[in-house]
Amino acid sequence: MAKQALFSGLIIDEYDNPVEATMIGDEPCYVVNDAGFRRHIPSEYVDRQVFSTLSQYIEGNEEAISEQATKMIGQDDLFTHAFILNQIKNLDKQFETMLQTGIPEEVRAYMGMMGFRIKIDIHGDVIEVQQPGMIDPNE
Repeated sequence: MAKQALFSGLIIDEYDNPVEATMIGDEPCYVVNDAGFRRHIPSEYVDRQVFSTLSQYIEGNEEAISEQATKMIGQDDLFTHAFILNQIKNLDKQFETMLQTGIPEEVRAYMGMMGFRIKIDIHGDVIEVQQPGMIDPNE
């Protein structure tokens, strides 16, 4: 079970209103305003959908992503490249760890500044993941 909402501050509803995150007991939830009724959706339900969408973007591009990551961090060597590639190929394990540790606030803030947004409906189903620099799949 998740310990915190991974994408807190990055989620909007289908009308582009921000969705807040809160705790119900020890379960993190996203709260969607449904005409005054506050729907509490377990964050893990939404977060897993987002992770699945992001994994689809990564699949088949692991090599290029690891190459760019090593260049970005200034560690463009064989061992760093292999380490990052291994981490990318084991994303499922990484996600389970993230559910427990969360995404640091600074990283979420940076993602938001770059235009990363997740749009959900009142049931918590992901409608769209908006990522900066992504090509529209319809084009």
